[in-house]
Amino acid sequence: MAATASIVLVIREDPRLSHRPVEALRIALGLAAGENPITVILIGQAVQLLAEEAEDIVDVEILEKYLPSFQHLAIPFVLMYPAGPRPELQDGFAITIGSDDSAQRAIAEADRVLIF
Repeated sequence: MAATASIVLVIREDPRLSHRPVEALRIALGLAAGENPITVILIGQAVQLLAEEAEDIVDVEILEKYLPSFQHLAIPFVLMYPAGPRPELQDGFAITIGSDDSAQRAIAEADRVLIF
């Protein structure tokens, strides 16, 4: 039996300006369907992906289809907030607030890292 590989997926783009953050979450969900543990790190404005107010997000209708699966699977999210006001987040996600050190440690300890 093959050993599992841990995966960290880092999203740093603003989902209000690009479709790539939602696409990255779709990829993360696909990877989570396998045996490999996955952690999603949201940096800066990427935290908007989990915000209560999501109507400004590019491809929001796709995002709304995928988010319940992240809740159900309890896929861990590490949030690294930008300076300024923080958005109110949706309930039901496995969220921790990260720091530069915790993100660097998670990336260094992962077997695979994807950055968007």
